[in-house]
Amino acid sequence: MLNIVFYEPEIPFNTGAIARTCGLTKTRLHLIRPLGFSVDDSHLKRAGLDYWHLVDINYYDSYDELVEKYPDSNFYLASTKAKKKYTDVEYKDGDFIVFGPETRGLPEDLIFANYDKAIRIPMLKDFGRSLNLSNSANIILFEALRQLDFFDLE
Repeated sequence: MLNIVFYEPEIPFNTGAIARTCGLTKTRLHLIRPLGFSVDDSHLKRAGLDYWHLVDINYYDSYDELVEKYPDSNFYLASTKAKKKYTDVEYKDGDFIVFGPETRGLPEDLIFANYDKAIRIPMLKDFGRSLNLSNSANIILFEALRQLDFFDLE
């Protein structure tokens, strides 16, 4: 099973979109607080996230808490500041792919402390924007799934 991590996500629809992908691909979703939205039932229903209960979601108060729970795992940090492309990685069952919040990305100190595990999606540099968070997560997740022969997905 692969793992997607959203570090302090701000927009519920991005998290909802990747939650749906995670549910359909047997991928575990990890959310690191604070969240920029509420996950109580009324907010989820209003956002059209009626499948939330079908997704394996775990919550943490910090990135360190997550890493401490899975000390022997690979954590790949998605960032526009990385040099290594996401396709240069050989993904393994149990790997984590970490994404930062929509407006600021992952903290630079975290990226540079783990630069050998930092990955990026190639895109225009001077456009001033990046790909949407849920789109980026889907791109990298499906590369990892492809490398792992999609496990037992149909």
